[in-house]
Amino acid sequence: MKKLLILVAILQLTAAAAFAQTKPKFWDDVQTIKSYDKLFNPPAHPILFVGSSSIRKWADMQVAFGNYNVINRGVGGMVINDIIFYLNDIVFPYEPRQIVLYVGENDIINEASTADTILNQTISLFRAIRAKMPDVPIVYIAMKPSPSRDKYQSKAIHANNLIRQFLAEDKKTVFVDIFPLMLKDGKSRPELFVSDMLHMNQQGYTIWDNAVKPYLLKP
Repeated sequence: MKKLLILVAILQLTAAAAFAQTKPKFWDDVQTIKSYDKLFNPPAHPILFVGSSSIRKWADMQVAFGNYNVINRGVGGMVINDIIFYLNDIVFPYEPRQIVLYVGENDIINEASTADTILNQTISLFRAIRAKMPDVPIVYIAMKPSPSRDKYQSKAIHANNLIRQFLAEDKKTVFVDIFPLMLKDGKSRPELFVSDMLHMNQQGYTIWDNAVKPYLLKP
């Protein structure tokens, strides 16, 4: 019996080590979110903000949209396919009455990605959401012009335009184009960003606050 218990323990440790090496990207981040939800029950039917680091770092969200029952479930670094993978973890369980989505900017830096492939991934994401939530309104925030990614600006513009055209067919989705709002004379504006020239400061987020708020469902 003792040998059997030792063998079981070894197999469990081996399995745990193998999982640690093969677990999906952002697994730990998502488990942290789920653990937080167990400790602090999320509000019922919130407006769910989900996406990459521009969502996660939206620090004034609760103040800007305090009366709208919003929750932030952004995870830094995610690409479109990551959101698809974790829909059952960070989207569907909340039964949101509205979804605000920002994702795709991390896809444009992949040299193998084109505007068309980013569009196709976005289509897959929306179809996955609509298969489960056909009537939930969605606010899609266009990819922003980050100074550190200026060399990808034409790809971002092209992808934004393709996604805008696709989303125009969904009457329950609005495309919020913050891209031109964050330009000056056609160039990105460093004053809207922190030192990494990728993540926004409060000036940048104020632009987003004002652009998104008119489309949020009132409480």
